[in-house]
Amino acid sequence: MTNLEIAELLRAVAAAYQLKNADKNKFKIIAYQRAADAVEHASSELKDLWDDKKLEEVPGIGKSIAEHLDELFRTGKSKHFEEVMEGLPPSMFDLMKVPGVGAKTGYKISEKFKSKFKKGNSIKTLENLAKSGEIAKLEGFGEESQSDILKAIEEIKGRTRRLLLPYASQIADSLVEWLKTEPSVKEAVALGSLRRKAATVGDIDIAVATNNPQKVMEHFTKYPKAQRVLEKGEASASIIVPGDIQVDLMVQSPDSFGALLQHFTGSKHHNIALREYARSLSPSLSLSEYGIRISEKLRKFTTEEEFYKFLGLDYIPPELREDSGEIEASKDHRLPHLVELKDIKADLQIHSDFDIETSHDLGVSSAEEVVGKANELGYEYIAFTEHNPSKSGHTDSQIIDILKRKREVIDKLNLKLKRKSVKTNDVNSYSRIQKVFNSLEIDIMPDGSLPVPEAGLELLDFALVSIHGSFKMPREQMTKRVLSALAHPKVKIFAHPTARKLNEREGVELNWPEIFDFCKSKSKWLEINSDPMRLDLPDTLVHEAVKFGVKLSMGTDAHHKDNMDFMQFGVSVARRGWAQKDDIVNCLSLSEFEEVIIK
Repeated sequence: MTNLEIAELLRAVAAAYQLKNADKNKFKIIAYQRAADAVEHASSELKDLWDDKKLEEVPGIGKSIAEHLDELFRTGKSKHFEEVMEGLPPSMFDLMKVPGVGAKTGYKISEKFKSKFKKGNSIKTLENLAKSGEIAKLEGFGEESQSDILKAIEEIKGRTRRLLLPYASQIADSLVEWLKTEPSVKEAVALGSLRRKAATVGDIDIAVATNNPQKVMEHFTKYPKAQRVLEKGEASASIIVPGDIQVDLMVQSPDSFGALLQHFTGSKHHNIALREYARSLSPSLSLSEYGIRISEKLRKFTTEEEFYKFLGLDYIPPELREDSGEIEASKDHRLPHLVELKDIKADLQIHSDFDIETSHDLGVSSAEEVVGKANELGYEYIAFTEHNPSKSGHTDSQIIDILKRKREVIDKLNLKLKRKSVKTNDVNSYSRIQKVFNSLEIDIMPDGSLPVPEAGLELLDFALVSIHGSFKMPREQMTKRVLSALAHPKVKIFAHPTARKLNEREGVELNWPEIFDFCKSKSKWLEINSDPMRLDLPDTLVHEAVKFGVKLSMGTDAHHKDNMDFMQFGVSVARRGWAQKDDIVNCLSLSEFEEVIIK
C-alpha cells in the first residue's frame, strides 16, 4: 500500500469511530486523523519505515496504531480496522474522497441509495444522483448542497496527483546517495521542478556526470528500492520506485555537465526566454543540453555558472527560473540576494500539547520538547500559536481562564530561559532560545469576527488569524472578512493566507492588491506556511507581496517538534518568490523583532 492508501484507510477508521459514538471515541478520532495526516505527508514510504522498525518514530503514530499497521503489513489486513468499520457501507468511505463530504454525509447518502451504490463506482454513482436531482431531495441538503457536490466531483476529475516537495526530495536524495556509491559518478543532481523547489513534483529526473555511462546505468538499475526497470539505454534509464513513482536518469560527460543541468532544470518558459535572449545577442547562437553552438562550433560548459556567464548573465538560482523577469535582472546585475535557511532566527507558528480543547487539531510535543528542538535549529525566539479554544465548547469566561493559564505557562518558561537553562528531554542544557512568545492561531469567522473575547486577546503578545472554514465566499466578501479580522490591534499575521491544501483544495478568492495595501499600511504580515501540504502564501503571491513592499513571516505550523524541520521548504517558497532577508520578519534579531511587533 502507498502512503496515500494507508492515509485513506486511517481516515476511514476515524470516520467509523465518528459514526459509532463520537463523544466516547473523541480522542481515538483525533488520533487516527492525526496519524492519517502524518502518513500522507511522511517523507518516506511507511512500508520502508516498517521494514526498519521505525513506525513509532513517525510523528502522530502512537504505539496502538503502530501495532495495527504492523499487522496490516505482515498479513495484508488489520483485524481491528475491520472490526471498527464493520456494518458501515463501503461506498461511504469512497464518497469521503469528495471535498465537503464527511462521514455523516457519506453515510446518509450511502444508506439512502444503498441499492444503487452496489452497482459500481461510488463517486460516479453520486455524480449521477446529483445530476438527476436526487441529492437535493434529501432532508438537510437542497439545491446548493447538490451543486457543491457536483463542483467538488469536477475538481477531483481535474486533479493530477503530484508529489509534495519533501517527499520528492527524500526519494531523490536517497537515489543520489546510492548513485554516489559508484566511483565513476563524478556528480549527481536532481533536475526539473524538484531542483527549482516547486511545491509539487511529477516524475523525478536525475543527472549524472561520468566518463563511464554504462557502469552508472548498471548501478542505477540495481537501486535496492527499484520495483522494476522501464528502460536502460546508453545515456538514460528509467525505474519505478515504491508509490508507483517514475525516476529517470540521464548521464553526460563532465565537460558538458553544466549545459545538461541548465537545460533540464528548466523551466520550459525560462529556457525559451533564454534562447530568445541568446538570439538577440547573435542569430548564430544555439542552446542545448550539450552546450552553446556558435555557427558550427560547440562550446561546452562544466558548470552552469560558466554557461550563464558566456551569455553575459549573472548566475540565476534554479528557484528563479520561471520567466518572471530573472533574465533581465541577471543582465542588469539586479538579481536579489535570496534568503537562506541560515538567515532564519525564529519559527512563528508552532502548536504544543498545551491542555486545551482547541477549535482544530492539537499539538503533540511539549513546550520543553519544542524549545529543545528550537535550540538544535539555532533559533533566538519562537512563538507558541495553539489554535483558539473551541467557541462552541466554552463560554467567554472559560476561554479567558484557559488563556490566563497558557500565559502563566509561557511566563514560567521564559523565566527558565532568562536563567539561560531549560529542561529538555530530562536533561538541563544551555538554551540558545532567549524568548518564547505567547500567541494564538485564531479562526476568522465568516463575518470577520474573532472567536476570542477582548480580555483573552489582551493576554497575547500577538495573534495569527486564519481561514479554516466557509471557503467558497465570493471574492469581495472574503476580502472584507479577512480585512475585518486583520484590523484588530493584536493581530499581526495572516496565516496560510489562501487556505489551500496541495492536491486537496484550491485556495480562497481574495482581492490581493487590497490585502497587500492594507498589510503594508497597517504593518501586518503575510505568512509563508512551511507545512508541505500548504506552502502558502504560494510563490507567485510571495513575489507580488515582495514587489508591493509587504513583510512576510515564516512558520512551520508544526504539531510535532520534528515538523519544525519543514522550515527549509518555506524558505524554498520564499526564494521562488524573490524574497530577501529583509523581506522576512523571522530574520530579525530578538530585539529587532520586539520593536516591530508593537507597531
